[in-house]
Amino acid sequence: MRKRKNPSAAARAPQTVSTTPFATLTPARILDAVDSLGLRTDGRMLALNSYENRVYQIGLDDGSMVVAKFYRAGRWSDAAIGEEHAFVAELAARELPVVAPLAFAGATLQHHEELRFALYPRVGGRAPELSDAHTLEWMGRFLGRIHAVGALRRFEARPTLGIAEFGEAARAYLLDHGFIPADLLPAWTSTVAQALDGVRHCFERAGKVAQIRLHGDCHMGNVLWSEGGEVRGPQFVDFDDARMGPAVQDLWMLLSGSREDMSRQLGDVLAGYEDFHDFATCELHLVEALRTLRLLHYCAWLARRWDDPAFPAAFPWFNTQRYWQDRILELREQIALMDEPPLWA
Repeated sequence: MRKRKNPSAAARAPQTVSTTPFATLTPARILDAVDSLGLRTDGRMLALNSYENRVYQIGLDDGSMVVAKFYRAGRWSDAAIGEEHAFVAELAARELPVVAPLAFAGATLQHHEELRFALYPRVGGRAPELSDAHTLEWMGRFLGRIHAVGALRRFEARPTLGIAEFGEAARAYLLDHGFIPADLLPAWTSTVAQALDGVRHCFERAGKVAQIRLHGDCHMGNVLWSEGGEVRGPQFVDFDDARMGPAVQDLWMLLSGSREDMSRQLGDVLAGYEDFHDFATCELHLVEALRTLRLLHYCAWLARRWDDPAFPAAFPWFNTQRYWQDRILELREQIALMDEPPLWA
């Protein structure tokens, strides 16, 4: 039998940062952390799909389930996590369909030994049908409401989405740590430089754009769709990448297919969005620029996490010769797309 620990003795601040930050996150410690909040776990545990953090569905003695999210050490400060939680709580208080962390003794960020974690209610659903106009308009309405709240105040401890972090810092990390094969280095370096110039030109064409609090990573994997029960329609989950940025950041990842397809999808989203929040059409100049920054940032994200054993196992194709060849071609396509007129032009 696993010994249950005294909840009152369980909390202290996180300590050292490791290149394998979850090496000590054993099943027993996961359950002990949840028990430390006064809950009684029953041993049921299912690892959910997450790499940046570690997320588990945990069974309780009363038959219910909670979701426990354990934060990667060194990524966000307690203040930054607190801002994320406060933003989601603010949205939930306005009856928006977001999954907010549970509070224990008034706190949503929990500490157990060196671990930091939060508990969430378990919710079900499927990925939304983004090819359906009604679904896109429905999601647009809720994103408009989320952004109306996001525009009320600023994040102070969380960064702003921009070229410096997602582009220049990503390039510098990959170069400084030798990830680019020597024979591809000239082509990759020149292509990235040209791509970042294209990004800057897109931002110049857009002009001064309002910066608001965003979900930040609003792809279909972070939206659960339900057709029945208490909640119908979309539920927005995982605000871990919430930051300041232009509103279009939360819209462009819902678009796919040909230029005509994306223009039609964007029209469906905005038909709902603008019922609750104005959209500045100048931000459409940023769609391909933001996509380019995300591609660079994703490469650097994999590189920064490569010492985490979960990453080579989950992404075996990363850092191969073919991988970097494909990334060069991908960026060249983006360079051409950034020179085209924006959607809806």
